[in-house]
Amino acid sequence: MPTRTLHNIDLQRLHQLAGQLTRHFPAQLVIGLVGTLGAGKTTLTQALAGAMGVDPEDVTSPTFTLLCSYQAKLAAGPIRLHHLDAYRLSDEDEFLELGVEELFDFKDSWVLIEWADRVEAVLPPETLWIHIDVAPSDADAAPHRLITLTTQNTELERPLDALADAMSR
Repeated sequence: MPTRTLHNIDLQRLHQLAGQLTRHFPAQLVIGLVGTLGAGKTTLTQALAGAMGVDPEDVTSPTFTLLCSYQAKLAAGPIRLHHLDAYRLSDEDEFLELGVEELFDFKDSWVLIEWADRVEAVLPPETLWIHIDVAPSDADAAPHRLITLTTQNTELERPLDALADAMSR
């Protein structure tokens, strides 16, 4: 299973990560975002949206609306960015009732799911998992994150390598 871990990700490097994701990954992608409250799931989504030409200020956590969609673009052309939040859902059935399975099949569409570990059993096996952990830091220092990207989709191994290489510079 392809896995890459990125260390010392501050806010600037989080934006760099978002740009690299939009440069290297295909136009059809499901991303499961996992992390504790305040880890940076929505911040990463805002950075991704900004890298795709969407005003990041328009992107908020869809905790109550459950789904927000945006017209966005990658280098290959326009796509739809769908942003979901599974935090308030009681189970996978409630998630599926939203019609999300249709979103997974759309070409030229990225589906980002915050709190995706709550609905993991019904996500496609080729989901790109992004785990965000906040690293302990000094009281005066800005928080840094440890980000682990994992997938069962072997077609994403080359993009993961390119991303890891770009982030190591």
